[in-house]
Amino acid sequence: MSAETTQALIVGAGQAGLAMSEHLSARGISHIVLERDRIAERWRTGRWASLVANGPAWHDRFPGMDFAHTGPDGFAPKEQVADYFEAYAARIAAPVRCGVEVRAVTRRSGQPGFHAETSAGVIEADYVIAATGAFQTPVFPPLIPDSTGITQMHSAAYRNPDALASGAVLVIGAGSSGVQIAQELQEAGRKVYLSVGAHDRPPRRYRGRDFVWWLGVLNKWDAEARPRDRHTTIAVSGANGGQTIDFRKLAAAGMTLLGRAEGFAEGALQLAADLGDNIARGDAYYLALLAEADAYAARNGLNLPQDLDAHIIGPDPDCVRDPLRSLDLAAAGITTVIWATGYSADYSWLKLDACDATGRPLHRRGIASEPGLYFLGLPWQTRRGSSFIWGVWYDAKYIADHIAKQRDYRAYTPTP
Repeated sequence: MSAETTQALIVGAGQAGLAMSEHLSARGISHIVLERDRIAERWRTGRWASLVANGPAWHDRFPGMDFAHTGPDGFAPKEQVADYFEAYAARIAAPVRCGVEVRAVTRRSGQPGFHAETSAGVIEADYVIAATGAFQTPVFPPLIPDSTGITQMHSAAYRNPDALASGAVLVIGAGSSGVQIAQELQEAGRKVYLSVGAHDRPPRRYRGRDFVWWLGVLNKWDAEARPRDRHTTIAVSGANGGQTIDFRKLAAAGMTLLGRAEGFAEGALQLAADLGDNIARGDAYYLALLAEADAYAARNGLNLPQDLDAHIIGPDPDCVRDPLRSLDLAAAGITTVIWATGYSADYSWLKLDACDATGRPLHRRGIASEPGLYFLGLPWQTRRGSSFIWGVWYDAKYIADHIAKQRDYRAYTPTP
């Protein structure tokens, strides 16, 4: 049976794939979007039940469509985010095919373009866009042996407090996911231990504006990527209407803060002596952002309400002043460990010279080292905001422009 052909093949129908589809359509480039599950599947089944978007709805969206059921300053629940993407796909008539897995992409022999083997047959394309993003495979180190009998899971597998065995819970990782899960468990009456690593800690709101607005006007979202920039852990939450993460308040409510987990011996988790430094660096980021915001408001004559209380940093709790260096899990009554330690990318289906020895994509602003191949949805792909909903939309436009230019070069024929 002959292979199906298209100009461009997009792999993945999440925010990156749909943004890519919109921009390719605007340039008249024929394409197919393949999704192995449903549109925005991870928003439905790969997150905990109470998850909401971390940014307000006026900001965390595509430019061409608002959220239907969440006000501009609200934080959309995960189901509404998934519904948003499904509605957007319908609005732009994206040629999405769900339930189709891409198994291998190779180079065509003796001609430009790619040969894609999928669960629904072969597709040949001039261009391939890997729009699966960087948050694909949950990862956590094999630090705590299974012989302890303690249930261990990644934050991607967590759903709600009632789904866990009774007992205390250790959450490792204090970015957006880890701190929200830890707080939810504490509010449900669990004893919670939280391992806090290096992080940025912005205010949720300051002087009447959400921090996403401040990062925008201060030009921080558009800060360009340096060659080896990695994803930055941000301790921020849209839960309960949005709130500034305050580790001291969590400790005052009974949560035990810990340093970075670095080993395990004789039933005890070994902890680094970095908790105080991590908290202090988060505070420094927070206070520096407040100072920049104040300077911007003064320089531009903005009549914004003062928020002097935001500058007050309370005293360190006992668990920070005298941090644990070892935690006996059984003695602490810990029955569950939740690893909020991020994800890795899986590009094993790309049978091309497109990734380094660690599996990281070889690219510049999403343009791969392999001609005709593109990556989309990566942290710091072009700027700090690249992995966010609105950020990936602008990165997709850049890639679509590049594909259109390459298409025109390929179509060129010299005048006889």
